[in-house]
Amino acid sequence: MPGFEIFGEEEKKHLNEVLDTGILMRYNFDGLRNQHWKAAEFEKAIADKIKSQYVHLVSSGTTALITAIKSLNIGAGDEIIMPSFTFVASFEAVLFTGAIPILVDIDDTLTMDPNEVEKAITPRTKAIMPVHMCGAMADMHAILTIAQKHQLYVLEDACQAIGAKIGNEYLGTMGTIGCFSFDFVKTITCGEGGAILTNQEDLYEFCHQYSDHGHDHIGKDRGAEKHPVTGLNFRISELHAAVGLGQWEKLDQILSKQREIKSALKNKLMHHQDIQFRRIIDENGDNASFLTLFFNSEEIAKKVSSELKQNGIASAYWFDNNWHYIRQWNHFFDVKNDTTLYKEQRNLLPDYANQDFSKSDEILKRTITLPLSLNLDEQKIEFIANSILDSIANLQSQSV
Repeated sequence: MPGFEIFGEEEKKHLNEVLDTGILMRYNFDGLRNQHWKAAEFEKAIADKIKSQYVHLVSSGTTALITAIKSLNIGAGDEIIMPSFTFVASFEAVLFTGAIPILVDIDDTLTMDPNEVEKAITPRTKAIMPVHMCGAMADMHAILTIAQKHQLYVLEDACQAIGAKIGNEYLGTMGTIGCFSFDFVKTITCGEGGAILTNQEDLYEFCHQYSDHGHDHIGKDRGAEKHPVTGLNFRISELHAAVGLGQWEKLDQILSKQREIKSALKNKLMHHQDIQFRRIIDENGDNASFLTLFFNSEEIAKKVSSELKQNGIASAYWFDNNWHYIRQWNHFFDVKNDTTLYKEQRNLLPDYANQDFSKSDEILKRTITLPLSLNLDEQKIEFIANSILDSIANLQSQSV
């Protein structure tokens, strides 16, 4: 699953070129860097590959989301619709721009249910944020149709689905603006890093300025640059960009290996009557970094997940997960009483602790997801498959 599993000479080459110059900042110091501009090179490599007209690197997927939201002029009291199943960073990014996260149920894609999205739209809604969870895609064509109908922005959180596509279009490039994450366990890693993708020049101009204290980046004298916007420091360093550039050169290799591993494991489980698979909008475009299994009951899902962990096999039982499903976001349930937020924002926040996400519950209580290591060989794949099948068989024999 994560690119860190295949660190090699590519990353070392780019890192050493940075270290040899000693210039770790992405901007200026032109005469000292020996023509090495790793962040700019990485941005161009991403843009060329995924056919996004503009790409801007930042320090994380979270800062990418915050910057993207700000670029859309979304803030105080505006609503952004997002799924109940996501990493907390999606929620945090919305909250800390002053906007209001509106969560909706997921469907069997493990992403937002378009029917629930339409129901959630109010006069305050400014954007829809599909989150492409666990390597695969939300129903972007349905979401884009809804957005066009209601004149809403679409902000794609593609942090977990780098390289995934619907048809010939890469996730992150289909909406108004999109975001990648390059943290340590992503398909491509910088250690820490993120990217913002858009085809709109005005959004790009805002993003590269906002993420560097408002610098306009015109000319070669940083101290003489103008500051057309008020911003923050979300810069990526040349060291992080160097690692990412080395990783990006291996994207096709990583995706091919992930798809091979997922197909092999899925084939070994395909015909078991108690196992179903997540619906993938475009199977050929699946990033394939995860395999999600739906079981016939909550009892089976819990049993399989528990026994996999006992066997040293990584898996996630999302229904009880602390970080990816709102049911366990206890630190957010009291956010309406967080006096560090403006009272006006707190008054607009829903009562998250008492919202009904029963549709999501019914899906996730029967679901486990396996992250697929790039180092899985045929023997390890066989071991994982047998562990899953044996867990089900043992549970069934106990109930006879």
